[in-house]
Amino acid sequence: MKPGMSLIKHYLQFKDFRAEEYAYLFERSAIIKKRFKNYEKYTPLVDRTLAMIFEKASTRTRVSFEAGMYQMGGSVVNLTTGDSQLGRAEPIEDSARVISRMVDLVMIRTYEQTKLEAFAANSRVPVINGLTNEYHPCQILADIFTYIEHRGSIAGKVVAWVGDGNNMASTWLQAASILGFTLHVSTPSGYEVDAKAAGVHDTSATSCIKLFKDPLEACAGAHLVTTDVWTSMGYEAENEARMKAFADWCVDGEMMAAAQPDALFMHCLPAHRGEEVEAGVIDGPQSVVWDEAENRMHVQKALMEYLLLGRIG
Repeated sequence: MKPGMSLIKHYLQFKDFRAEEYAYLFERSAIIKKRFKNYEKYTPLVDRTLAMIFEKASTRTRVSFEAGMYQMGGSVVNLTTGDSQLGRAEPIEDSARVISRMVDLVMIRTYEQTKLEAFAANSRVPVINGLTNEYHPCQILADIFTYIEHRGSIAGKVVAWVGDGNNMASTWLQAASILGFTLHVSTPSGYEVDAKAAGVHDTSATSCIKLFKDPLEACAGAHLVTTDVWTSMGYEAENEARMKAFADWCVDGEMMAAAQPDALFMHCLPAHRGEEVEAGVIDGPQSVVWDEAENRMHVQKALMEYLLLGRIG
């Protein structure tokens, strides 16, 4: 632990923070975004360094974290698989002990959640999950902030997840249990979300999650409809089988029409038009995917500020 640092707070999955912490982060995200849009200089992280470790390739994660850190006055060290070989060239625990002595914050985008947790357990500085096979908390942080921007509080609302029960679905489930909205989930058989793995054990009809075999029924009355690619990174060998299994889980105009009249559509990108979503939906008037993508940077700036400086004001 670095001199002057209190107990380290990591952000490894969505349930690491409480509802009141999210309320604070969304408030800070709005303030930070407004400053960015007004070209107001805001550099609270001068002399702070972020190490970004990528074992999974990235576009939005790298640009949003790197640009965000520079805009806040800090610097960035970018490590790819070839540079770091996390847990291969040396034990991950040793990598964590070394890297965390030289930087102030670490973001890791990798495969197994256990690898991220092992790094955090041996780090002297906060660690952020930039994506693992199990969870994608920074993306859901951006998605919910985007919803709040457009429609206000998400509490009491219905979010429809259509597609693979992947890291995004698991993180949405955690968010629903913390922030008080209902998650409608429709996945093909064999691709269900693992509620217990997400740490949400009550999946009864009265809980935060409701399961649907028919994706159209899942979208009925939803305030937000969201999806992801059918084949996530690391599962490419299953691509052909997934194309067949997910054929009826393409978010189309009929699904959006079943949702609330002012329902929003989100996708974490990259998107494959004609597969998990129709072009008319993702490029249509209900889609907020470009705001959603930009908001990764703003919420992550608020997150880094919170992890390094605590609450402001």
